[in-house]
Amino acid sequence: MTAPAERLDRFMARANAAYYATRDPFADFATAPEISQAFGEILGAWAAVAWRAMGAPDPVLLVEAGPGRGTLLADALRLVARVAPDFAASLRLHLVETSPRLRAIQAAALPGHAVTWHDRIEDVPVGPLILLANEFLDALPIRQLVRTGTGWSERHVEAGGFALRDGAPPPAPLDGRAVAPGEVLELCEPALAVVRHLSDRLAREPGAALFLDYGPDRPGNGDTLQALRDGRPADPLANPGSADLTAHVDFPALRDVALSCGAAVRGPVGQGAFLSELGLFARTERLARDRSPAEARALVDAAHRLAAPDRMGRLFKAMALCHPSLASLPGFATEIP
Repeated sequence: MTAPAERLDRFMARANAAYYATRDPFADFATAPEISQAFGEILGAWAAVAWRAMGAPDPVLLVEAGPGRGTLLADALRLVARVAPDFAASLRLHLVETSPRLRAIQAAALPGHAVTWHDRIEDVPVGPLILLANEFLDALPIRQLVRTGTGWSERHVEAGGFALRDGAPPPAPLDGRAVAPGEVLELCEPALAVVRHLSDRLAREPGAALFLDYGPDRPGNGDTLQALRDGRPADPLANPGSADLTAHVDFPALRDVALSCGAAVRGPVGQGAFLSELGLFARTERLARDRSPAEARALVDAAHRLAAPDRMGRLFKAMALCHPSLASLPGFATEIP
């Protein structure tokens, strides 16, 4: 008997839940914290500067969404303990992670730190917060709506391929986007919900949330669903649970939602410009001084991988949500209007 058609977002959620529960995703891809320790260190410095701009609240929640192996936070906390001990003393660590296997790896990466885990960002307790989220939004499940001559259809997964079913028009803020017949419009309802929740919170309470992920800084349409299996591009609909499924983050839609909730938005800016302004290359140079020539070259190559326009520097973006009282945040001097 053929399995019934399954809406794409439900298929993607089921496939990724199985993948992260049973496999090591870092065997298939390397995230920025795994590429260079300088990445986590300068995000720790960014968090310390944001904390001071908030008035140095004590305590403050330091939250990471999608913390992977815990590498980013371990690097950030190591630097914070050295350069901002008052911030280190005030912070309380909260990680948003659903995988028990990854929670155990994160605990091992953060010895000596008291950590509270949550299944959802919405479960993080109230209070001043600084949230870091690197490559978190891209793995949230998407829907794909297809414009037809008379309305909208929606992609479902059936027998290893796409099938179209009648669909409803897209909701705000995507309902005004121009989409030609036959074009695909992607809708990530969980990402919109996360940003709406944080923006409602940050409109009332001190705090900032920093997202680094890949996607356009201008509104656009098209199919961006992709899969990595064994480190190589793969068919995203084949063998669910054996590959990491992701899609481009719709930063313009997220920005619109945040502003409608009363939060301030900084960015999006290219990751290369963001990291360069924060001192990625200066930090890398300092790290390289006491290394062998081969290790020094590897550190410099890693920094260029993160920031070069033809690598991760342009496709990846940085965007921050914050309380309106935070007039500026580091890294956003070249903000895209």
